[in-house]
Amino acid sequence: MELQTLIYLVVGASFALYIGIAIWARAASTGEFYVAGKGVHPVANGMATAADWMSAASFISMAGLIAFTGYDASVYLMGWTGGYVLLAMLLAPYLRKFGKFTVPEFIGERYYSQTARLVAVVCLIAASITYVIGQMKGVGVAFGRFLEVEFETGVLVGMGIVFIYAVMGGMKGITYTQIAQYCVLIFAYTVPAVFISLQLTGTPIPQLGLGSELAGNGTYMLDKLDRIITELGFAAYTEQKGSTLNLSLLTLSLMIGTAGLPHVIIRFFTVPKVRDARYSAGWALLFIAILYTTAPAVGSMARLNLTEMVQTGPVGTPEANLRYAERPQWFRTWETTGLLEFQDKNGDGRIQYYNDANPDFAERARQWGWEGNELVTVDRDIMVLANPEIAGLPDWVIALVAAGGLAAALSTAAGLLLAISSAISHDLLKGVLMPDIPEKRELLAGRLSMFGAIVLAGYLGMNPPGFAAEVVALAFGLAASSIFPALMLGIFHKRMNRAGAVAGMLAGLGSTLVYIFVYKGWLFLPGTNNLPNTAEYWLLGIQPESFGAVGALINFTVALAVARITAAPPEHIQHLVEDIRVPRAAQPGGTG
Repeated sequence: MELQTLIYLVVGASFALYIGIAIWARAASTGEFYVAGKGVHPVANGMATAADWMSAASFISMAGLIAFTGYDASVYLMGWTGGYVLLAMLLAPYLRKFGKFTVPEFIGERYYSQTARLVAVVCLIAASITYVIGQMKGVGVAFGRFLEVEFETGVLVGMGIVFIYAVMGGMKGITYTQIAQYCVLIFAYTVPAVFISLQLTGTPIPQLGLGSELAGNGTYMLDKLDRIITELGFAAYTEQKGSTLNLSLLTLSLMIGTAGLPHVIIRFFTVPKVRDARYSAGWALLFIAILYTTAPAVGSMARLNLTEMVQTGPVGTPEANLRYAERPQWFRTWETTGLLEFQDKNGDGRIQYYNDANPDFAERARQWGWEGNELVTVDRDIMVLANPEIAGLPDWVIALVAAGGLAAALSTAAGLLLAISSAISHDLLKGVLMPDIPEKRELLAGRLSMFGAIVLAGYLGMNPPGFAAEVVALAFGLAASSIFPALMLGIFHKRMNRAGAVAGMLAGLGSTLVYIFVYKGWLFLPGTNNLPNTAEYWLLGIQPESFGAVGALINFTVALAVARITAAPPEHIQHLVEDIRVPRAAQPGGTG
């Protein structure tokens, strides 16, 4: 059976499964649409949370980021997993105990203010829309390759699939679809990693293969990777390249941004009891760890395979560069998507892949007749999807990776779109504008707002401000600077009042958005940035992806200062805060 036919069959079967589940679990009430009727088992919720969490950024982009930046990309592993621990321990149980549908609803009631609720809606939509751009970029990359269509067409196809099962099923349908998607994506991620680890190191466990010797030559894999890429003018794979300040701030931004992501927080509203929120968080962390501990091996092995495919012998030897006419089929296939591009700058018909931005190496390269790096486009997001083809794995593994990449992008996109939909229909429409709206009309409004969010996300996904993991990092910065401080202060500081919370959220979100837009373009529109997005123009050398931690500090500072000089919250709100933090078993008549 041809590879393309096999891909259609595997991907088609997975889509039929997702849509079938959505029809079976169709939401019939607002409770089922927003929080799946609060009846999801902790293990099932843990698996659904893991799928919600392991987005296109995790499945498609993170290993690509690791492949091309090496050591510096470890901040994504530390920030995202560390942030999940923060969420599980400090926020999830308390928010579930409060018992509401959405994050803005909690903020509105905790801060006894419709204004606070509206500001929270704005913060949620800003973070979620930015996050969903990354998912749509991942959808376009995956569909573009495996349907052999242009990137933009791939995004449009993905929009249609998400619309069918997310709009129809709501949280109930999304939850059970995400359980199926987790099984698909984790199998699709680990199976190729096992194959490639066996090929390169003879070790079937990728996590061990990363630090093992290459089969047959006694050289450690990372040592060989360092040697090969430094010979081509790149920085060593295992050395730190960015500033310590940037790496530290980015790690912190990802951690607290994780804890403030509304589409993940809302998952803890779906379990029956407060205790179940902690249990499901523990299960989710276990399910997530399977992929996150595999990603460094996948990224490093992909970089090694790609480099050795192009540079077949000693650097500088004419015969040691792959002839373009002899490029493998996977190379030709990815060229059709526009995400891999070759330009024969010196007309020799061979592919020169090196760091032409390194002046010392570029001078040596000119002596060999090289006129510049000829792989002018290697989109980082293609590495996981192309990895099995580069390694020459069986066709069924390639088809499985196709299904896994699409499952990862679609699962998170659905969760984000639901968060946006619930913010508009439940918090804005029912909570503020039309409090007496009937349940059926609210459900319709939720579905219509989700449709609008899909259209907007699709457009921005076709014109993203970066690759998937980079765009997602911006979303985490927005969540870190706006939602996380308001939740933390709302739970642990009973003196925090509405004036402080609103001022803090506006200051944190506003400062972070302005900083990002100055370098990335206003509303992420190409060509509208005020300053080049390069280190010499960054304030104190802080990159936009790292600014969320600074925005959070601004939020905390402004909120505490304003709360100190304004009236304390009403007595019943202060008692409410104390009640949220006390375990139910410790209360009179409590059972936990």
